[in-house]
Amino acid sequence: MSYIRKRETELTGIQESAHIFPETDFGQDFVCVYGTGGDMEQRIKEYKDRGYVVHLMTGIAWGGYDDFLDGRWDGIDHHDTVQRSRDGSITGEFCHASGYMVPTIAYSKYITERLKTAVDAGVVAIHVEEPEFLNDGGYSESFKREYKLYYREDWVPPHENVDAHYKAARLKAYLYRRVIERVSQELKEYALDTYGRVLRFYVPTHSLLNYSTWKVMSPEGTMTDIPSLDGYKAQVWMGTAREANVFKGVYKERTFETAFMEYGIMQELVRGTGRDMWFDNDPIDDRPDYTWENYRMNYTETLMGELLQPKINRYQLAPWPRRVFTGEAKYPKDDPNATSIPEDHRTFLMNVFQMQGTFGTDDYENLNPVPDVGVFLSDTALFQRNFPDDILAQRSRFAPVPGKIELQAVANYIHGLEKSLLTGDRLDFYESLAFPLFYGLSLPLLKGGIPVRPVQLENIVRYPGYLDNYKLIVLSYEFMKPQSADINVALSTYVSGGGILCYVGDGVDPFHDIKAWWNTGNNHDKTPLSHLLRLMGLDDSAPDGVYDFGKGKFALIRKSPADFCVDAVQSDEYAEFIGSLIDVKPDKNYISLRRGEYILSSVMDECKTDEPLIHRGNFVDMLDIDFPVISEKVIRPTENAVLFDLDRIKDETTAIIGTSVRINELISDEKGFVLKGCGASCNARIRLRLPKMPKTVIAEIQTAFGDKKTVYPEVELIPDEESKTALLKFRNTAGDLTIKGEY
Repeated sequence: MSYIRKRETELTGIQESAHIFPETDFGQDFVCVYGTGGDMEQRIKEYKDRGYVVHLMTGIAWGGYDDFLDGRWDGIDHHDTVQRSRDGSITGEFCHASGYMVPTIAYSKYITERLKTAVDAGVVAIHVEEPEFLNDGGYSESFKREYKLYYREDWVPPHENVDAHYKAARLKAYLYRRVIERVSQELKEYALDTYGRVLRFYVPTHSLLNYSTWKVMSPEGTMTDIPSLDGYKAQVWMGTAREANVFKGVYKERTFETAFMEYGIMQELVRGTGRDMWFDNDPIDDRPDYTWENYRMNYTETLMGELLQPKINRYQLAPWPRRVFTGEAKYPKDDPNATSIPEDHRTFLMNVFQMQGTFGTDDYENLNPVPDVGVFLSDTALFQRNFPDDILAQRSRFAPVPGKIELQAVANYIHGLEKSLLTGDRLDFYESLAFPLFYGLSLPLLKGGIPVRPVQLENIVRYPGYLDNYKLIVLSYEFMKPQSADINVALSTYVSGGGILCYVGDGVDPFHDIKAWWNTGNNHDKTPLSHLLRLMGLDDSAPDGVYDFGKGKFALIRKSPADFCVDAVQSDEYAEFIGSLIDVKPDKNYISLRRGEYILSSVMDECKTDEPLIHRGNFVDMLDIDFPVISEKVIRPTENAVLFDLDRIKDETTAIIGTSVRINELISDEKGFVLKGCGASCNARIRLRLPKMPKTVIAEIQTAFGDKKTVYPEVELIPDEESKTALLKFRNTAGDLTIKGEY
């Protein structure tokens, strides 16, 4: 754990389309300057002058690209490049006025030329965000041309049948993989040829779990195969994590649980590759009608979801800090009592931002005594989130959803979601944004204290030994499909080598009938499960049960995963069955982890127990703005804790325990200490571990904004002799800070 590091480590950053403000000069490592238009060069210079490493970020699927559409760029009208839905309307117009693009070759050339200006301006990295093709799209003329070139056959409307729907979705993902590969390769070559500079290229993207929930096609896992890609930014925040789901028949927001699994699947994009991954979070939601209290609660839940992934230690602190910290926006919007950010909340966020730069990736211990358990998730889950007309016309062949769903108050009902949950219609339920076929497999385990993580299905044939750490993995082909027979072969190898694979599915998914490797050519399997069963020495008549295979076990549950969402009895039975396979009782209500000097714990509600989790020791509470020293922390359901373990520090060491400002240098001797750093304007706190208590502490700030001057804020010193720590409180002003303490 160390607060002192070079900015070139690029562990923490922000993205911002605005100029720098005193309230947003946090002292993080890097800044993604957003957008290539207007005063881009000036904004880049401002952040460089404040010492930041500067990247450039822009949208790959949408943006201010009207000069491409109307032909100003190349003299050709490209309006047919806009994604269009079945009725001919522009898809995504509610988010972006000009809609989302079909990424044609001409469009990739345009994006490349536009981004060369950022390379010319000297940025070290480029991020192209959100490669998104909406589920409703696939009807524009440019897409029809791409379809014919890719499949060597005429376009078929995606709504007609499962084959057409699946093929259109797969093409949508491919087209964005292609544009990312082309743009990244050309820009890297341009930077090296023109400036002798190695440019880095990243893709900020929502998680595979969120895109599957929201029905957005994206290349996701296939981007791993792009050699010119240096990594990703996981665009997970409360706005994605608070998307409601169903557990034991109750539909409501479960922000921590969803965030934990979203960040979990995102880390799979880089596991074992050496590529970079930043986890994003946002102190507010894109929806501006919540209170600051609501934002803080959901931000903290999302924060815990990212911090509990110990193999990632890079973080984007805020995507648009100006809308949080400058007073530009007040919340809740249009409320007569709306306010700017409360000062205590500002300090809380500054504390967290600095803390996030101190995590490592090697020293960690899972405090849930459970072997590694996963649930497979595939890119193909994106391809079958809606049913075409011919399937919807056969609703009567599908049994109703078992049980009753209770709708608790959530703020994000979208497009009649309530109706799809209340009708009891199975197809409506499967299509709903509750995404029950995945959450039915994962929530019962997580709510039992098993820190289950999504596992990228395609990676099992990309990376040898990818599953080595997993004792048990759950699989279903009812909402996704294996893209090759090699995946089933790799699964059989995993089991024969000693792993446990539990398959859940009732076999009624209409997408089993697409023309695919398992039912074409010399293959005559009814479903991809049929092929997997044959590899396990079984056949389609095999009943539910646990089968020995080699050194491992194969478990078969012939039920729909969605049933475990709705029916409480089946949910418990499923969790207990999985627990029995790994000799674990699913009766805990927390996820807890030690990372270096920190203990991180989240306690959930809706579990078999509502007992609090209690930590006893010598701690500093990092989620309290004053960093109080405590000997006991009681964490109740829906509560979270980040505790700094003071016993991990040598007694005579001078150390920074918590701080609201960045510390660049710490000098300590027998006479006292000197801290040098910087930070945004705020009511700052610093807790120090010291060999002795200082008699005096003074601060000096060389301000960086407006009429630059020297200010001397008063420092309140609050010693704690027993813990050998002291709390410093002062009003920070953005600029260069020096604090001197004398013993």
